[in-house]
Amino acid sequence: MKAPFLALWGWPIVFGVLTCVGLVAALLGDGWWDAVSAATLGMPVLACAWYGLKR
Repeated sequence: MKAPFLALWGWPIVFGVLTCVGLVAALLGDGWWDAVSAATLGMPVLACAWYGLKR
C-alpha cells in the first residue's frame, strides 16, 4: 500500500516542500537567501516546463 501512495503523491509533496522552503527563504533575508529562494521556487516551474515540452 505504501508504493502506490508514493507513486501518486511523491513528486507533488516534494514540490510543495520546495515551494515552502523557497517562500520562507524569500522572507528571511537577502544575499544567498535570494539564491536559495530562486532555486527552490524555480525547480517546480522547470519540471512543469520540461514535462510540457516533452509531450
